[in-house]
Amino acid sequence: MPRLFEDPALAKLDGRFPRLVDKLARVQLLVLDDWGTHTLNDRQSLDLLEIFEERYLRKSTLITAQLPVAAWHEMIGEATLADAIWTVLFTTLTA
Repeated sequence: MPRLFEDPALAKLDGRFPRLVDKLARVQLLVLDDWGTHTLNDRQSLDLLEIFEERYLRKSTLITAQLPVAAWHEMIGEATLADAIWTVLFTTLTA
């Protein structure tokens, strides 16, 4: 997962961030592998929230993790951001 956050950080520096979010929002299936291997900082959580919000109810996101779902909230970090990400991910959850 850390590589996911390299492009947004660089894209913000040179103004490409909105295009990067649009690109990730259009991908039919976004796969996040090894979710939870690193605790997110606030910037990473905000970037992820923006990507998830753009995909919300439009495209699928697949998350693989060895971290139990109950521990995801703490891994995301700041409580308000964690709540927002949690809501976007789990209000459309299908088994």
